[in-house]
Formats: sequence, structure tokens, C-alpha cells
Amino acid sequence: MSLTRFINLRLPEKPDQLSELWVDASGEFIAPPEDAAADADIDLQGQLVLPGLIETHVHLDKACIMDRCRLVEGSLQEAISETARAKQAFDPEDIYQRGRQTLEKAILQGTTWMRTHVEIDPVIGLQGLEAVLRLKQEYSWAITLQVCVFPQEGMFNNPGTEALLLEALDRGADLLGGCPYTDSEPVAQIERLFDIAVERDLDLDFHLDFDLDPANSLIPAVVDACLQRNWQGRVTIGHATKLSALPPARLAEVATSLVTAGIAVTALPATDLYLNGRGHDHLVPRGVSPLHRLSDAGVCCSISTNNIGNPFTPFGDMSLVRQANLFANVAQLGTPADFERCLDWVSVESARLLGLDRYGLKPGCRADFITLAVDNRAGVVRDLSQPTQGFKGGRQTFSRPQPQLLGPEKFG
Repeated sequence: MSLTRFINLRLPEKPDQLSELWVDASGEFIAPPEDAAADADIDLQGQLVLPGLIETHVHLDKACIMDRCRLVEGSLQEAISETARAKQAFDPEDIYQRGRQTLEKAILQGTTWMRTHVEIDPVIGLQGLEAVLRLKQEYSWAITLQVCVFPQEGMFNNPGTEALLLEALDRGADLLGGCPYTDSEPVAQIERLFDIAVERDLDLDFHLDFDLDPANSLIPAVVDACLQRNWQGRVTIGHATKLSALPPARLAEVATSLVTAGIAVTALPATDLYLNGRGHDHLVPRGVSPLHRLSDAGVCCSISTNNIGNPFTPFGDMSLVRQANLFANVAQLGTPADFERCLDWVSVESARLLGLDRYGLKPGCRADFITLAVDNRAGVVRDLSQPTQGFKGGRQTFSRPQPQLLGPEKFG
């Protein structure tokens, strides 16, 4: 059996001492063998080792299209309509190339798992799915993709969409998503998607409550549908920015209902900050779901990138560390414990959300990990520390040389 030993590394729970990790030929961490020598030693030079980062909510199919779109209002409705207009010219190769560019950025930022949403409707058909499934296969050496198909532009108001969603699931999509706020019958969409999920034993991931009006939340409809079908622990809602507009007592009630239903929440700070609060000319609200308060109540939470280079988010570099740092700023979280918590929302808690049972650095876990030139976990978010190396199944996938100052002594 081929054994690799990683030496001179710092583990999150023991950052003040040097440790080692062993990986077997299957790409799993193992306990240090008593009577076997390593076939190779890899010196990590005192760097901190963390499990690979996890994107729980990304849109590879509509990334990097700003050169095809016009921004006037910067609103959610404009983002949807401009993307829908640009989508008419998409083809599988175009989607593949833009998705590849985005995926490679994510890998270089230390992401080893990603849930990507893919739009399905009669205009785009299954072209996005075709391109993303190709990416899933071709980049499996560096990142594991989980593909979520969903009706961005509605289902009941868009005849033919449901049949395409079912075909997409038959062709290899991993789970089903929803976007009730664009549907003519939002509650009916929720109910139908739950029925399909139960029939096919699928997880669900909804785009939900993406505004700052505390009224007319669809969370109760999702909670009710979940409890009626005993689908606890199988559902995520993304955005959920309405929650930021709730007073503490009401927020606590909603959080309790989410815990009861086992529904997770993903905040998308870059997008949510950019699109929300457009109607204010002073005291502009932040409009980001309060994960810290939801987590205090027991809700499983994550932070993710969502979009880059499109009308939903015209910027971005696919750095989850940057997203965690951004959330810390917005939520006014500044202690070492706060920073560690934000890191959990792009790693440990994200793994729980995706149902990854072999995530971590313990024996039996997949050897998907990154290294960072930082002293401890809190420093990753505090310092915006970039991963220096990545490994998938124990095999190195990228390296990033550390920058060097060139002072006067360098020139003699």
C-alpha cells in the first residue's frame, strides 16, 4: 500500500506544535501506522492545515457575463431580467468556458466541494446542465461538484419547466432547487418541489425571501411542507434576507421553526449587500441574513459566494475566506471566537449542510485539505489569509508562492 506522510504541519486544535498526517492510497487519512514506513514525506513547513473549504451556493452557468448585460437600477428584478436576456445566447461551450474560469478560481482559493445551481427552463433547456456535468467530471481531481437544478424564472408561470427539471434529474443532477418568489404561484411551487423530492429521495435548496419586507415570508410554507413530509434535515434556504428585517422576538420564533424542521440557511453577503436596500438614500440597511443569531438558536448555517461577474454580483474572486471576512464586518463580529465561527460557515457547518460524513482531518476522512501561512483558525478570517496549497484525496492540486519583500539589501 502506498502511504504518504505530511510532516511539519499545524493542526487547528494544536496550532502551537508541529504534527503529521498520514494518507493512504485511497486518498483517506489514516492513523499513524506502527510498523510501516511512508513511501513519501511531504514537508508543509509549519503551515496550518484545514479541511478544504466548501461553497454551498454558486451559479457556474451564469458567471462572467457582465460584458453582455446593462446595469441601470442595480435591482434584483433587473438582475433577473438582464440575465434572462443574456441567457438566450448561451450555448453549452460558452457555459462550459465561463464555468471553467470560475471553477478554477474557486480551486485556487481552497474550495474542494461546491454545490452549484443550474437554471432550467424552456429557453435554456438542459444546456447549462450539460456544461456543468462536463465540468463535474473533468475537474473531479480537484473539486467535487454537487449539481442543483432549479426554475429561476418560475415553474407554474413557465409551462414545460417541470418536465425539463425531471429530465435534468434523470440525466444526473443531484438535487432540486426552487425560486418561489419568481413564480405566479409561489406556495404551489414549494409544494410541488417537495413532492418531487420525496418521490425521488432528493434534498431541496430554495432561493427564498430575497427582500427586506418583513411581511409575506415564504419560510412558514417551506417549514410546513417539510414537516408534513418528514423531510427534516434535507432542506436549505438561501438568501433569506427578510430575516434581517425582523425584530428579535419574531426572529427567535422563526429560528425555532427552522430548527424544528431541520432547515439550514445560507447567507450570500456579496450579493445580498449589493442588491438590497436600493430604495434608501440614507441609513441604508445591510440586508444580510443574521447567521450569528440563527446559529445561536441551533440553525445550521453557511456562507457562500453565489455569483461573480453578473448583474446579481458584478465582482468577486471566488474566495470563501473573503466572504467569511465580509460577513464578519457586516455582522460586527470581531473576537477570535467570532472569526472561527465565520470560518466554520465556509467549512465545518457547510459540510454538515451538504451531508458530508467524511469531512475533516481525522482517520477515515477524505484527505481534501488546504494549507495556510497563518498561526490559527481565527487568523484565517481576520487576516484574509489565502491558501498556499490544496490537496484532493492527498494529491496536490495547486500551490501559491508566498510574496516576498525586496528591500534595499536585495540590491547590494
